[in-house]
Amino acid sequence: MDVAADSLSLLKIGDLARRTGKTVRAIHLYEELGLLTPAVRSKGGFRLYSGRAVKRIDWIQKLQDMGFSLTEIKAFLRVWEESATAPKAMATVREIFADKLRETRETISRLGRLAAELSDSLEYLDSCRSCEPVHTQPECGTCELHGHEGKSAPLLVDGITKH
Repeated sequence: MDVAADSLSLLKIGDLARRTGKTVRAIHLYEELGLLTPAVRSKGGFRLYSGRAVKRIDWIQKLQDMGFSLTEIKAFLRVWEESATAPKAMATVREIFADKLRETRETISRLGRLAAELSDSLEYLDSCRSCEPVHTQPECGTCELHGHEGKSAPLLVDGITKH
């Protein structure tokens, strides 16, 4: 279909890139992978995209934010398109999203433990700010000064100091 660029409310690739915060190269890559298709080409050969392309790019970005690679997104779409029925397609999407939710929750839990460890380490290190210059670095993590009495150094600190 050959359409004049100004005859429809379509976006040139540069406009689409600006509206989505993507580069023109990224949009070309999405096309190469079959994730995005221009609505039409202008008489001058420009790719023109519908407003729906903005949503598709936002969707791709959301999936990437969830940890999907572009290859995985392509496979996701292939499974969707090859589903014989709508219920089968939606069941597949549900399974993929359930797996990703489980993985995300595990990551959040792991990151929560890491945040607690970092907080404990920073609390421990805060008391090291008043250390006297007479102490040497090998004493760090084992000293009994400045609030460390009876406290063992958190792993993030202890792992540095002991060989």
